[in-house]
Order: sequence, then structure tokens, then C-alpha cells
Amino acid sequence: MAASSNSSLSGSSLSSDPEDYQPPIWKSYLYQLQQEAPRPKRITCPQEMESRPKYYGREFHGIISREYADELLAAVEGAYLIRGSQRQPGTHTLALRFGHQTLNYRLFYDGKHFVGEKRFESVHDLVTDALITLYIETKAAEYIAKMTTNPIYEHLGYTSLLKDKMVHRLSRGRTEPRRVTFQKDDKISSPLVRRSALKDTPEKQCSYEKIHNFKVHTFRGPHWCEYCANFMWGLIAQGVRCSDCGLNVHKQCSKLVPSDCQPDLRRIKKVFSCDLTTLVKAHNTTRPMVVDMCIREIELRGMKSEGLYRVSGFSEHIEDVRLAFDRDGEKADISANSYADINIIAGALKLYLRDLPIPVITFDLYSKFIQAAKIPNAESRLEAIHEGLLQLPPAHYETLRYLMAHLKRVTMFEKDNLMNSENLGIVFGPTLMQPPEQNALTTLNDMRQQKLVVQLMIEHEDVLF
Repeated sequence: MAASSNSSLSGSSLSSDPEDYQPPIWKSYLYQLQQEAPRPKRITCPQEMESRPKYYGREFHGIISREYADELLAAVEGAYLIRGSQRQPGTHTLALRFGHQTLNYRLFYDGKHFVGEKRFESVHDLVTDALITLYIETKAAEYIAKMTTNPIYEHLGYTSLLKDKMVHRLSRGRTEPRRVTFQKDDKISSPLVRRSALKDTPEKQCSYEKIHNFKVHTFRGPHWCEYCANFMWGLIAQGVRCSDCGLNVHKQCSKLVPSDCQPDLRRIKKVFSCDLTTLVKAHNTTRPMVVDMCIREIELRGMKSEGLYRVSGFSEHIEDVRLAFDRDGEKADISANSYADINIIAGALKLYLRDLPIPVITFDLYSKFIQAAKIPNAESRLEAIHEGLLQLPPAHYETLRYLMAHLKRVTMFEKDNLMNSENLGIVFGPTLMQPPEQNALTTLNDMRQQKLVVQLMIEHEDVLF
């Protein structure tokens, strides 16, 4: 099969308007080398070996020396056999002829055959892949070392167009974090934050960046890397694919791809338990729809509900709401007609936040917020929390900002709902903040600080965000 420059061979999942799309030219050199690689030639044992494991065939020769194996391979490129090890009884060695020498690999089996990371259904497939890899890496070592130096990725019409559309869409609805300095001003006699003089400093420039979720992938048929435009060689596990957007690249190229993943809705199987940034990028929103829709419903009919967020709704009904979001997305019906008890909606919101794979206050910033809560000086404590907020990923920051503004409004109805900032801090502390190590003792010890962080963010949300 001749190498083709047709972009359909790449398996690319990215798309844009036909008028803007410029198909890349795939580089065929590595594909041609794969076609030239030696083919496997099994050297069979002339006699039946009683000691032969059931998962090996006639290529198993029992316990023989390296020298005898070398003679059997007879200097034929691609020839291979399996022998029992003389030094370590019970272990097996794959002897493979390549580059005018016999290469010996310790061979393993755990339901599949392997000598390294890749696992194969048959020894024949393992040898085929090994010969392709050895041939290409021998013939094109210098080419492979340089193939990432002139990537096509940033120049692809569909990639840059998609990125521009995304940035424009998000920039319209996003509130940039404000960097502020907390200073005591004796001329102002209002509470702490309101007597804080705000000094403008350069705003934190950010965008909704998302790293790609690459996983090793086996491609059926020829595939080309969408970063360097070179062929992805091998029989299996030739490269990696982003499970969120479908980008296909070499494993070595994946380390160089920018954090510009644009998740494909067709690949996002659910709303709950989905990474926050992944969800908002997939739906082109600034915040998760669950947060927006639940808060909107609560503010419409639940702000005076006694024990709002503290009183639990029926768990079966909360589960129904979760399933509705996973199934219907933004079309989920959470109105009073479907769920008259507002505590069900409040419970669903808490469940969504609690089930995030990375909490709203991320694992890597957890200790920073806990330490900030321990600072005795009030102004310094707020300054430390503010610094932590500026380090949150943009989607996390925007979600937290919106939630705190909502909870601040909840406290304005304290006479009716009996929920002040401290009570809400107790409820939302463990929901928004979780230690990196799921340790019950750590969580218990940190509960006071978790509560205080959320309480302070509610009370001073007008300045902290």
C-alpha cells in the first residue's frame, strides 16, 4: 500500500468550516521504512517438546545454548525462536536475528506475550512489531530525533481556527481574577474587607487551558501524527490518543503538544464526575451547567428554605437529578414540577461538587489554603487566601467565584433559612476542599480550617474575587 497524503488516514477528530480547512501533507518516509522492515520467520523445532508451555508453538526449542540458537537462526534476518534458559530454569528467551546478530530478550506471559511495555496476543505479532521498531530506529535514528523540531501542529488550519473561536467565546463571559492588596486604613470605619484599600496590580492573564488526556492507543490501519505529521510506526500501541478530543500523536510528541485540548462532546460520556475544565470546554461555557442551573433554580424558589444546603433531600431523588444531567445535559428538567423539594436540587449541587475528580480547590493548592487559614493576622490571612485563588485554574476560579457570590446572597436570608456564613462553611468546606491523600485523620484535623476558608470567601467575596 503506497503512502497517501490524504488527511483521512490520520484519523483526525478535529474539524472546522470546509473553507478554512487546509489538509496537511503527511510525511511518508517512516511509513516506507515500515514497509521495508524484515518479516518474521519462525524457526520450528523438528521434534515435539514435552516441556513446551501450552501458550508457545513449534518455535519453542526447549533448553538450548545461545550458540546453538544462533546456528539455528542461520543468519536469516527476521528469524526467531524461543528457548528455555540454561541459567534460570523455568524462564524463557526470545532469540531474534536482526542486523546480522542474534538478539536475546527475556520473554514473559501473563495472558499476553511481552518483553517490554507492549503486550501481544501472539509471539508472531510481538516479533513483527519488534522488527519494525528495530528497523526504523536503526535506519532513521537521526530523523526521529529531529522530527519534532518543525511541527505542523500550530499551522494546521483547523487547529488555529478552533482555538481562536474558543478563546473568543470564553473571553466574552469570563471574569478575570483581580489581584488586590489588603491594607488597613484607619479612615474607614467599616468591617475588615471594606476598610481594605485595593491597589490595582496587573491582572492575571489566563485562558481556559486544558492539558490533553493522552492514553496509549492501538491504531487500525496507517495513522500519522497530528503534531509532527510523521507516520506512527509499529503493529500495536503506535502512539497516544487524547480521550477527550481525539488528537493522535506519537508518545514523544505528546510531551510537546500545547495545553489546548478542546474536548469533543461525543467523547464526554457524563456530566457528573467529569473533570471541571473538560466539561466547560466541551460545552463552551465559563462554568459547569450543573452549577448555573442548580443555583438559578435555588435562587428562584429556595432562598428562604430553612436549613438550605444543611437539610438533605431524598438520596434517590438526588440520584435522579444526577442521571438527568448525565443523560440530558443542559436540557435536564430540575423545575418545581419535577422536584418540588428544593433540598433535592441543593443536594445535587453538593454531590456534583463533591464528585469532581479534581476538587474546586485543587489538590495541589489544598495545603496552601489550609496554611492560610492558620494565619492569626486577619489581613495576612485574607491576603494568603487571595494569593491561593489566583493560582486556581480559570474554570475552577470562575466556578468558585460564582458559587461564593451565590452563598453570600443565601446569607442575606439568614432570618428565614437560618444559614450564616459559618454554617455554610461547615457544609461546603469538605465539599470544595479535599486533601490529596484520602486520609480520614487528615480530613478530620483540617475540618476547622476548611470551614474557615469557605466562611471567609463568603464574607469577603466582593474583594477576594
